[in-house]
Amino acid sequence: MKNVIVGQSGGPTSVINSSLLGVFKTAKDRGADIVYGMVHGIKGLLDRDVVDLSQRIKTDLDMDLLKRTPSSFLGSCRYKLPDIVGNEKTYEQIFATLKELEIYAFFYIGGNDSMDTIKKLSDYGAQVNSPIRFVGVPKTIDNDLAITDHTPGYGSAAKYIAATTKEIIRDGLVYDYPVVSVIEVMGRNAGWLTAATALAKGEDCEGVDQIYLPEVVFDVDKFLKQMGDLLKQNRSVVVAVSEGVKVADGRYVCELSDHVDYVDAFGHKQLAGTARFLAGKVAEKYGVKTRAIELSSLQRCAAHITSRIDVTEAYNSGGAAVKAAFEGQTGQCITLKRVSDDPYMCITEPADVHFIANVEKKVPLEWITDDGTNVKPELVHYIHPLIQSEISPLWVDGLPRHIRLHVKSTIKK
Repeated sequence: MKNVIVGQSGGPTSVINSSLLGVFKTAKDRGADIVYGMVHGIKGLLDRDVVDLSQRIKTDLDMDLLKRTPSSFLGSCRYKLPDIVGNEKTYEQIFATLKELEIYAFFYIGGNDSMDTIKKLSDYGAQVNSPIRFVGVPKTIDNDLAITDHTPGYGSAAKYIAATTKEIIRDGLVYDYPVVSVIEVMGRNAGWLTAATALAKGEDCEGVDQIYLPEVVFDVDKFLKQMGDLLKQNRSVVVAVSEGVKVADGRYVCELSDHVDYVDAFGHKQLAGTARFLAGKVAEKYGVKTRAIELSSLQRCAAHITSRIDVTEAYNSGGAAVKAAFEGQTGQCITLKRVSDDPYMCITEPADVHFIANVEKKVPLEWITDDGTNVKPELVHYIHPLIQSEISPLWVDGLPRHIRLHVKSTIKK
């Protein structure tokens, strides 16, 4: 039998289920008997919470809905596999379950931390001479995976951010008194998402006044002076700031006012409140109306405004992972390689996951203005093709229709 298993991990995106569909359909087309799904990623596999996806994805309509449904259909997790040495029992348990299910290939859809899982599983598989192939499918709105030109999920998030920024700019101009709007965009250590606010500028939009990325040290006093200068020139000021901007001593700006308590399994602090802190500082210093706008999870779940390019590349990445595994490759992650800008064209290529796992790709400093308050045209040019075209939801009674799992575990006891 050629059974395969797939899971989703980390933060969801609006197109992560397109990658899942790519794995499911391509595996079936290539002769897989059963395509299993891990409920809540590798943690679900450890808990023996595994489903047969054919029990839920039965029709062309199901597949069409899956492609248009945001978030992780199978559920997600932020579970860090321990190092192999000293924790062999964990890996023995995982491989025993995979053997029980007669798994031929294992696919994991996720970002940096998920590729760490693929790396460790493939390394252990090599140690014990397991025939199972382990292949990663890239996913993250943060766009911070190494080697790949960009990641599925980023284009749709960038499209939502750019469109919403245009609307915020229009809204800020309606009053005859000064208003400062601070837009907080996701991005712990890489500013790719925040940079997407630059796309708002055009013949019909003034664009944001300043953009602050985590690649550049943030100076609160300098920021306040810049806001004062802008208020002398403009009635409405709109700035975009990454949630992960840090001051010179290494603290996140959001930590200057609120203590951050939650830390996930990978040591990541929960970041929130950057815009609120900065808007409060501006209001206090200049006595003007301010707005703190946190796009938060809307950036990754707005499936009503997905990029068709993004949906297609997410699906193709899932299919390419299956192709790689069925051709004997393991310890790989699928990457996107841009071969043309005009017309835009990207192809998929597998790459050694050891060069991707736990490596962050940041915005090149040469794409950020020298004063650190905006991005250069090269970055806008890089993002622009990724937001093109749309794929509409299936509307029912005025609202988008989604698909839900509703399947009991196949092996859980």
